[in-house]
Amino acid sequence: MFLHKEGYPTILISIGILTLLCYGTHLVAPEWLFKAVVLISIALFVIVLQFFRNPLRSTQSTANQIIAPADGKVVVIEEVEETEYFKDKRIQVSIFMSPFNVHVNRYPIGGDVDYAKYHPGKYLVAWHPKSSTENERTTIVVKNNGKAVLFRQIAGALARRIVMYSKTGDKAIAGGEMGFIKFGSRVDLFLPLGTKINVSMQEVVRGGETIIADLV
Repeated sequence: MFLHKEGYPTILISIGILTLLCYGTHLVAPEWLFKAVVLISIALFVIVLQFFRNPLRSTQSTANQIIAPADGKVVVIEEVEETEYFKDKRIQVSIFMSPFNVHVNRYPIGGDVDYAKYHPGKYLVAWHPKSSTENERTTIVVKNNGKAVLFRQIAGALARRIVMYSKTGDKAIAGGEMGFIKFGSRVDLFLPLGTKINVSMQEVVRGGETIIADLV
């Protein structure tokens, strides 16, 4: 198990704050309270560490398979109108990331990054229907053999720090890291109509490993 580089500043700040808290309590509080603060601090630090874990994943897929871009639970599978890039109907598959999921985001397919844009916005709860179009978010489109897949990182009420590594013209590797969302939220996939969906509602998926769909 490794820690993701996006977590280093938060981890260092947490160490500083918790150390000062424990030291201050040791100076002015009774022994029982000091011990309690130490135990609570250790528990909080472990929680922070698990937010930024970055487990190794083995991606095995063909060119037409769509890999889960994030860990979490499938909360949307429906036909929608995609209005930013394709401007036509697509199949939307959304994965909700809880604060306890791995927060690394990965390319769902290999190819060329044709579009990558950051959008400032609101911080509605991630399951709100308008979060996909009104929240802070990124939009990335990867093209491969004439087919294109769009996916979005979406901030939520708690997740107010989206990191996107993608730039237009980059080479995307299926399962490779493309970004990070701190403290949860969701990732939306927009797939061509006719795509064979291999997951169901409420199914738990693993980023970089679960085969979400097959392009046809």
